[in-house]
Amino acid sequence: MSDEARLDEDDILLAEAPPEEGARPDDRIDDERHDEENRLKPEYLRAVREALEEGDKGAVYELVEPLHPADIADLFELIDRDERGALAAAITDLMSSDVIAELNDYVREDMMEALPAEAVATIAEQLETDDAVQLIEDLDEEDQQAVLAELDAEDRAAIESALAYPEETAGRLMSRDFVAVPEHMTVGDVIDYLRGRLDISSDFFEIFVVDERHHPVGTCALSWILTTPRHIALSDVMKRDQTLIPVTMDQEELGLMFQKYGLISAAVVDENGRLVGQMTVDDVIHIISEEAGEDVLLLSGAGDGDINEPILEAYGARVRWLIANLGTALVGSAIIAMFGAAIEKLVALAVLMPIVASIGGNAGTQTMAVAVRAIATNQLTRANTWRIVARELRVALLNGATIAVLIGIGTAAIFTPHLGAVIAAAMIVNIIVAGMAGVLVPVVFERLRQDPAVASSVFVTMITDSMGFFAFLGLAVASGLAG
Repeated sequence: MSDEARLDEDDILLAEAPPEEGARPDDRIDDERHDEENRLKPEYLRAVREALEEGDKGAVYELVEPLHPADIADLFELIDRDERGALAAAITDLMSSDVIAELNDYVREDMMEALPAEAVATIAEQLETDDAVQLIEDLDEEDQQAVLAELDAEDRAAIESALAYPEETAGRLMSRDFVAVPEHMTVGDVIDYLRGRLDISSDFFEIFVVDERHHPVGTCALSWILTTPRHIALSDVMKRDQTLIPVTMDQEELGLMFQKYGLISAAVVDENGRLVGQMTVDDVIHIISEEAGEDVLLLSGAGDGDINEPILEAYGARVRWLIANLGTALVGSAIIAMFGAAIEKLVALAVLMPIVASIGGNAGTQTMAVAVRAIATNQLTRANTWRIVARELRVALLNGATIAVLIGIGTAAIFTPHLGAVIAAAMIVNIIVAGMAGVLVPVVFERLRQDPAVASSVFVTMITDSMGFFAFLGLAVASGLAG
């Protein structure tokens, strides 16, 4: 067959195996182990626990063996901590690298610490480099060194190189398994080269083309390789425009880049521009999910928010923000104390104060959530900060006017028109301040190179509460209502 030979479209048969009689697409999840949402059923979990309590390893193995590695990882997370060792012992040959890679970080850390160094090293050698790094980086320094000492020289060098990069950067997360070829090859040369490679153990979606200095000069999708005649030069079909990922790029920015440009994979380059690894979309999906959940938890001061997190670590992560919030709450109390005499003269002020503060706090939280997300997704930058501020100001004015009318009418009907006018004016002031604080506080933290999701909520709450009390009580005194 000549190089130019092609299969006609009519010569290609796209066959789809007929479904088995009575089979349904959801048969896998509609069984004795999974519910309709593909979660392990309580009855199945109970059966595994009973077998563990009875010490019947055969029954445990029979129950777990049909599960997908991801479901086995879920099973470890669902059972109690003191049951995990017995489960691992009962299904030793099912504890594949796929199961280890799917485990929750805290669960995996507990299990690895309970295993001897040589056992952890054996598991690490089965994993791809990025997964092995994730496995070892969670261990104590002493345990890390013990495991590294058990690895062969090549694996140890690759993992130590990755651990040298900061956490949550491309250098730490990248895969070192990729295919790179020189640009002088033809398509046929590439195909022959790939067929002769017996050490390609990972999936790949494109081939990176490099120059003599190992700098990436282009990429070639596998579909192009398969549909191009053998004699065509690789340099004639490769895509020269490509997105390069520096090894020091933060994982959040990495996720945004994949999302923005619709990448399947991308080359990772070191400080000299040399190709050292690749990032693939399956890894980035985990990053995007992790970053989205992290920002939500940071806004609430809940730490990692993982139900497998040790109690003392969860306590430490949450209590420090509660203490900080206690300090900022004292500011609001001090303002109330300034108007103690006015409150004594008109008890209605004390009744209505929480409403002003509460509505302002909610308005600030809404705006802050929008601002933090916009910063995280690069929608709010130095180039459009004031446009976003102006937009939120207009939204705050509309919200303030609407709530002011409602609370003013209600207060006038229950108390007096004078008090209704005062609380309406205070509500407008507080919601406008809340809207500005909700944008400007995260922006200030971002300009100071601090994570805006970490401490914004504490300061926004302080501003809205303090300003709500001050505006309401101040206007009441100034208008002679409580003079």
